Amino acid sequence: MPEDPVPPAAAVRTAAAGDRCAVTVGGVWGITVAPPAWPGPPRGATGVVLRAADLGRWDSSLPLFLAEVRRACRAAGLPCDDAELPPRLRDLLAQLEAAQAAGAPADRADSLLTVVGLATREVAVQARAILDFVGECALSAVRLARSPRRFRWADCAAEMQQCGAMALPIVSLISFLVGVTLAYTGAIVLRQFGGDIWIADLVGLSMVREMGAVMTAVVLAGRTGAAYAATLGNMKANEEIDALATLGIPPVQFLVLPRLLALAVMMPVLALYANALGILGGLVVAYSLLAIPPAAFWVELLTIVDLSDVASGVIKAAAFGLIVGLAGCLRGLQAERSADGVGRATTSAVVTALLLLVIADALFAVLFNVLGI
Repeated sequence: MPEDPVPPAAAVRTAAAGDRCAVTVGGVWGITVAPPAWPGPPRGATGVVLRAADLGRWDSSLPLFLAEVRRACRAAGLPCDDAELPPRLRDLLAQLEAAQAAGAPADRADSLLTVVGLATREVAVQARAILDFVGECALSAVRLARSPRRFRWADCAAEMQQCGAMALPIVSLISFLVGVTLAYTGAIVLRQFGGDIWIADLVGLSMVREMGAVMTAVVLAGRTGAAYAATLGNMKANEEIDALATLGIPPVQFLVLPRLLALAVMMPVLALYANALGILGGLVVAYSLLAIPPAAFWVELLTIVDLSDVASGVIKAAAFGLIVGLAGCLRGLQAERSADGVGRATTSAVVTALLLLVIADALFAVLFNVLGI
């Protein structure tokens, strides 16, 4: 049997047509094959005529090539006549140039009002979820207060060890360095006015009222809150939480309350420990940089820091511990049933905890100012 003839490849021929230049396309055109090169309109030509001869199969590569020819003619200021092209090709070329002339597609993004409305709705949904979870935890706590023998004290002790004793190294380092940083920063200003001894007031009040509780809460939000979210998220992905609900065991009472109580108890202890390490860091800087004896530093500290300052820091620390535990457990229970969902829940737990910590600290500042504490 005779073999089928091989179709000719895409070709472009340029010839003179009077004082104009004739560009003739032919052969088989495909988008997967590079189009033939066209050097552009010759010098002295008064225009370009587009023609088709021996044209086989073609796709979008041919209109794209012809559009490039017409664009080159416009750049050279020459008219381009496509009347001799096939009608279908001429129509597609006109549609392509019309689409290119329209420029970028219209922006179909949501308007600012829509974005603000959706964000507000999402905030309302998240706030309602947090309030529902807080209410469920409160009801579970009331039920357990009536029958404390049902509480999992062994699990609570294990969680206290994890979020308390195991967190001492990182809390110690952060608190000591915060005290050192506060002392160095305060010394820059106080030395200009001869008030070196007031460095004890600055470090003492800052650590006892704010930095001790806040920095401890931030550390536990990234350490313990994320761990709670990852643990509960994995349990949800493995359907362990569904199994508890099937057995009639409330997940909040069984899993969340021991973690919340552990954080609420250990956070004030860690905050007091952080206060001591921060003050120690300030004392070291005061002695080494300002030549203030430790005894003088301590006496000045006692003149400004009283029991109300310590109590305010302890109250904040207990509230911050509950916030970190609530954020971690809530995001863990809301996690999707996949590894990616657990990762997002862990990140969301840290972000939620930090946001709520800042809000709670601002509210405490206003409240303590009103109460004169």
